[in-house]
Amino acid sequence: MPDRRLDASALRDWAHTAVGDLITHTDEINRLNVFPVADSDTGTNLLFTMSSALEAAKSAGSGDVSLMAAALSEGALHGARGNSGVILSQILRALADVTASAAEDTDGSLADIDAVLLGAALRHAVGLVVSSMGGELVAGTIVSVLQSVAEAIQQRAAEGAGLAEALAAGGDAGVAALDRTPDQLDALAAAGVVDAGGRGFLVLIDALTATVTGHAPHRDTYEPGPPRLEHGRHRTQIQCPPQFEVMYLLADCDAAALDPLRTRLEQLGDSVAIAASQEADRYSVHVHTDDAGAAVEAGLDAGAVSRIQISVLSAGPARVSPGSWSRDRAVLAVVDGDGAAELFDQEGASVLRPDAALADPANGVTARELVRALVDTGAAQVMVLPNGYVAAEELVAGCTAGIGWGIDVVALPTGSMVQGLAALAVHDSGRQAVDDGFSMARAAAAARHGSVRTAAEQALTWAGTCEPGDGLGIAGDEVLVVADDVAGAATGLIDLLLVAGGELVTVLIGGDTDPAVAEVLSQHVHRRHPGIEFATYLTGHRGDALLIGVE
Repeated sequence: MPDRRLDASALRDWAHTAVGDLITHTDEINRLNVFPVADSDTGTNLLFTMSSALEAAKSAGSGDVSLMAAALSEGALHGARGNSGVILSQILRALADVTASAAEDTDGSLADIDAVLLGAALRHAVGLVVSSMGGELVAGTIVSVLQSVAEAIQQRAAEGAGLAEALAAGGDAGVAALDRTPDQLDALAAAGVVDAGGRGFLVLIDALTATVTGHAPHRDTYEPGPPRLEHGRHRTQIQCPPQFEVMYLLADCDAAALDPLRTRLEQLGDSVAIAASQEADRYSVHVHTDDAGAAVEAGLDAGAVSRIQISVLSAGPARVSPGSWSRDRAVLAVVDGDGAAELFDQEGASVLRPDAALADPANGVTARELVRALVDTGAAQVMVLPNGYVAAEELVAGCTAGIGWGIDVVALPTGSMVQGLAALAVHDSGRQAVDDGFSMARAAAAARHGSVRTAAEQALTWAGTCEPGDGLGIAGDEVLVVADDVAGAATGLIDLLLVAGGELVTVLIGGDTDPAVAEVLSQHVHRRHPGIEFATYLTGHRGDALLIGVE
């Protein structure tokens, strides 16, 4: 099978593969994280940042690779987490810069990235990363690995090698450089680890190789080992780390204000990074400090500050103990609507709601919001009910990050709030987590469910042609019932869901639906299906007029 061209589509697929591979390696990378602060979050930060880049790439066109690279760059800058995230944003910015320049040299567009362009981009990335960190190249960090990979790819490209061969050489050089990092940085040698950021960058390069060739290189798992300090070698003095990690986006900032800002942040703390976007007046700012307020004020003096993130460095997973949680187990339910929030809260669940500003709440919860909600439960074990409001990649990324914080997270397969209620009904925190999770998952799977919507336009469905205003009964993403109104579609759908039997019909009524439909459906069930229990709740959710479940 021929190697794949690294065009816009392949670049987006690389981002998708990279997110998946980072999820796989997050725990490994976190265990290696001792520099600049041993907060065990490098893998998590890379995952969050790459997930943000991927989300931006999904909205980019598939024709011009330079536009795709620009989307990845902007997404990473806006979603950058930690030192490693800032560095990743600059690597992607370098790719965007070089491809944009190449596009200008042709007809204004660029079809794909070859070995020459990739090598140039990674070389440019070294300069951008060093500049963002204040102009000092610290040996033994991700920059050392990045530099070695760039040099190897550029050398093979100059010899006429194709992209796949150059990537293979770059990967080998990256492994060798990563293995040298403990000999270059005392903090790594003392902990018996390689650099966590360098390991993460190698994951990204291997994901790119897999995208181009279809085969991922095999790598050994890197684990902490015995200290590697040589006899008589100077041991770095271990300092008490700053209390907070502060990040924000800075806009409308004159270039002349950057040096004073960097100077002020260096007075306040360390690990200062100021990373520029392709648009020269926008930056991502990062610092570790004991005075988070002063760090934000320094940014306000330089320009317009937004997306402020303040994290407590002392709360990383390496320092989380079971005794730090306020309870053993919780259920976190993602729900939409005031009534739904009240209903799930009354049933004992912690509640996370999609952004109220979203026109469509489906897939509206981000991984970052999910992690925050997981931590806020205060529980050592959390059973998550996504209920159809969390995209698959956000769910996986958020749960993985939660595990990185020391939380035992179990995501249950609930595709609707009616399935979530079925799972919550059998929840028992007194059981072992595996038993509780199994029982909840089985209850959710046994709850057949569907929804009713109002047709917005004429269309041909499996159940016939619908007209605007018709009620549509939907199950499994297919329209099974077309009726004159919502009530008619709901009664037809309930009849279909009860064909295989059932004991309880639950109907959740949306915010734009007439509550009087509840009485119509109740009478229908009692008349046509005697002995079946019927329950309705005014949840006020958006989107579907009704959510229907049968248990």
